[in-house]
Amino acid sequence: MRILLTGAAGFLGSHLTRKLLDNGHSVIGLDDLSTGNLGNLEFASSNSDFTFVEHDIREPFFTPVDGILNFACPASPKHYQSDPVRTIETNFLGIINMLHLAKQTGARLLQASTSEVYGDPIESPQRESYWGNVNPIGIRSCYDEGKRAAETLCFDYKRQYGLDTRVNRIFNTYGPNMSQDDGRVVSNFIVQALQNKPITIYGDGLQTRSFCYVSDLVDAIYLTFMYPNPLSYPINIGNPREFTMLQLAEEVIGISNSKSILKFEDLPEDDPKQRCPDISQARELLGWEPKVFLREGIEKTTQYFSNNLNR
Repeated sequence: MRILLTGAAGFLGSHLTRKLLDNGHSVIGLDDLSTGNLGNLEFASSNSDFTFVEHDIREPFFTPVDGILNFACPASPKHYQSDPVRTIETNFLGIINMLHLAKQTGARLLQASTSEVYGDPIESPQRESYWGNVNPIGIRSCYDEGKRAAETLCFDYKRQYGLDTRVNRIFNTYGPNMSQDDGRVVSNFIVQALQNKPITIYGDGLQTRSFCYVSDLVDAIYLTFMYPNPLSYPINIGNPREFTMLQLAEEVIGISNSKSILKFEDLPEDDPKQRCPDISQARELLGWEPKVFLREGIEKTTQYFSNNLNR
């Protein structure tokens, strides 16, 4: 297939680029490089099946394609809160432009959504049928509500125009190619530990997350995109094993042989207390579930950051 991948130079986008190329597809990678890094795509620079285009998807884009994977948007609170208007525009205008392209070309489209659509959930684990508990005017809403609006548009275009649109709700993911200043908890903890700096714990550290290693997540995205039949509902992808922030910090300190101590700070506004996916649909429909345990994934990610910090 000839596939357009937006956000190609980002953390997930770069891993998806490799996955698509390895499976014989031709990839056009779009990125405005606001948070993406061309170094993440160095492996593809000499591949004749890969073309990179610097482009902001808030503006229309046209090229003949068979498939579209829309991954263009900063995903860490630090980055998406730094320019909230740009964030919600990227989500809203970006998906409109990609849906217009899909309508023009007849392409299949997969939208990268997020567990953030569940907000600060009052039920756990979160099933796709759960409507969420989102603050529509909070500091995180530029991302949360932007992704919710993008999902709405995908299913409206499916109903009104018959487009083949698919949605993955992505839970916490980590691995190589994350930025050192990404702002998400795994990268924060690992970089602080490697530098023997205090590890920042927000709140009491008992809030939970479910961490999925990037190779597992990319496999699930690819299976969703290549599924032979249209999908009429979103699919959660993530690791259903829950860990507290304190457990994660202890794991990182142990693996990195760090002398770091824990430093507690106030919990940010609207920060969810619990996040855990119900992946029943992914198991039943895609035959997928995560394979990489937390310790193995943290070891690989720590090695990546150690190499980059040393460089």
